[in-house]
Amino acid sequence: MLEGKTIAVTGVASGIGAETAVTLKAMGASVVGVDRVVPTHDACSAFHHADLSDPQAIDQLVDVLPSGLNGLCNIAGVPPTAPPDLVLKVNVLALKRLTTQLIDKLADGASIVNLASLAGFDWARSVDEINAFNAVDFDTVDAFCERFEIEGARSYFFSKEYLIAWTFMNRWTWRDRNIRMNCVSPGPVQTPILKDFIATLGERVEEDMKIMDRPATPADIAPVVAFLQTDGARWLRGANLTADGGMSSHIALARQGL
Repeated sequence: MLEGKTIAVTGVASGIGAETAVTLKAMGASVVGVDRVVPTHDACSAFHHADLSDPQAIDQLVDVLPSGLNGLCNIAGVPPTAPPDLVLKVNVLALKRLTTQLIDKLADGASIVNLASLAGFDWARSVDEINAFNAVDFDTVDAFCERFEIEGARSYFFSKEYLIAWTFMNRWTWRDRNIRMNCVSPGPVQTPILKDFIATLGERVEEDMKIMDRPATPADIAPVVAFLQTDGARWLRGANLTADGGMSSHIALARQGL
């Protein structure tokens, strides 16, 4: 399904990023991996080391990535245990900088997939912050966090809220070249840092875990990301695929008393 396509994957060394690389390779794609840690799997035909918290490193990465990429999977991210400014730098600012600077290197018809989260479910309640963050860059993120009291676990929730909204806002930005952008929102995923997520994201996540039959595994999420890279997803633009075991539907219905 992906024969002849070259797809870049960030966060390729572990978790959903690693599983996505393996899945894409199995589907016939050539995978260009990006991470600050060298992957132990063999799914990448090429690998580039990059610290995405550093804007200069992102610029250097763009320079060395090949032209004609058919896809970009933005999966790299840091958990809510990280400092708020770092969460927003890696989860949002780095993703935006890499994506927008890489557009000219993408092939016509390319697919961009952003890994969001169930944590971004309430993005519509954060419109003021989202609008303000549109103008934020690496050197002004601290001032933004102070202005809007973005601290602790809130940094992670906001990073995913913004990412969903940003995906929606760019649904047609590059449609003259048939480049599409979508996102995937998992619920809790069974990774080594799942306990950190539960501990820091608070009561809602604890309640979610009680309702769910089980957390997802990376193998549950990677095929959804990979699908968005196929030609079968060509008419999905600005979509948010909620690969969360039904949790977003549950929350929406519960809020309406249904």
